[in-house]
Amino acid sequence: MPAFSLEPSQTARCAELRTLAAERLHPLAEKGEPGRVNRPLVAELGRLGLLERLFTSGALDLCLMRESLAYACTEAETALALQGLGAHPVHAYGTPAQRERWLPAVSDGGAVAAFALSEPGAGSDAAALSLSAVPDGPSRWRLTGEKCWISNAPEADFYTVFARTTQAGARGVTAFLVPADRPGLSGTGLDMLSPHPIGALAFDAVPVSADDVLGEVDRGFRVAMGTLNLFRPSVGAFAVGMAQAALDATLAHTSRRDAFGGKLRDLQSVGHTVAEMALRTDAARLMVYAAATAYDEGAPDVPKRAAMAKLLATETAQYVVDSAVQLHGARALRRGHLLEHLYREVRAPRIYEGASEVQRGIIAKELYAEPATVKALEAVETMEAS
Repeated sequence: MPAFSLEPSQTARCAELRTLAAERLHPLAEKGEPGRVNRPLVAELGRLGLLERLFTSGALDLCLMRESLAYACTEAETALALQGLGAHPVHAYGTPAQRERWLPAVSDGGAVAAFALSEPGAGSDAAALSLSAVPDGPSRWRLTGEKCWISNAPEADFYTVFARTTQAGARGVTAFLVPADRPGLSGTGLDMLSPHPIGALAFDAVPVSADDVLGEVDRGFRVAMGTLNLFRPSVGAFAVGMAQAALDATLAHTSRRDAFGGKLRDLQSVGHTVAEMALRTDAARLMVYAAATAYDEGAPDVPKRAAMAKLLATETAQYVVDSAVQLHGARALRRGHLLEHLYREVRAPRIYEGASEVQRGIIAKELYAEPATVKALEAVETMEAS
């Protein structure tokens, strides 16, 4: 992995994580059941101290962890990321009591977390969610409705749930910490293309109170977007890790494969394709690192950078993995082949945590709102008027 912009210690840590993923995590992943939470794998992530780092490290370190794990074991990467996504709202917006109850258990791998935002009718349009929080006395509510496409559902131990407390669009949403054993909460698993667990949740007057609120009442959208701004660049890092694995597999295959009187790599069309794969992978990696650094430094343009990083990296990984499959031929489509696995894994990141189209919308909105853009438009209007 190129070390541009990284310290030697960071590069060494990435290499160590790849080794850990290959030697200690991948064997546990292989024993897991597709579509189910692999608790032994989660527990091992806790024993290795990786889950605790979700709450003690910055965005760049999160990206480096996700990229390194994805290269050698996508299941371990996803298990780590889902713990972070579901528990980050508790870490960043929870009360001392909420953090004390759940974060140690998440860190040691004993409790599984989930982030419950999407609904059957409110996926990309997250502000349109309809799960209702109906008042049930002073500072108490009953949650009624559905969530869908929720990673780790229905097997998580607790959920960060976003519900509508008033009819005021994005401003009328509240985030709640809901333990899985609350009465009225049930769920079912969904059979998806990706191998990690995804399910639907049903809320039948599930009781919650002020003690369960994350952040402030009616300000839950801030909790959701704050979490996604952190995790979107790291989705890009996941994609970069997969792209690099596919690229390395392709370099090895095209160097060994005999074809047309030479090696496959000697064909100009193959060499150009591999060059394009490498170019796009490195460009995506640098954008991911830049977005993560901007987050860690508190830059004002984090939403735009996070969206750019997620968009470029996930679209790049799709291209690189698809190109790798093409250059490997039929062997890459055989069940159990690395590229067959990556081909199933790589599609979902272009949809979850904001589809590519949503990211383009965010980028455009942020661009038009930037002071430099406003000044440029005013200057153009002045010149046209004169």
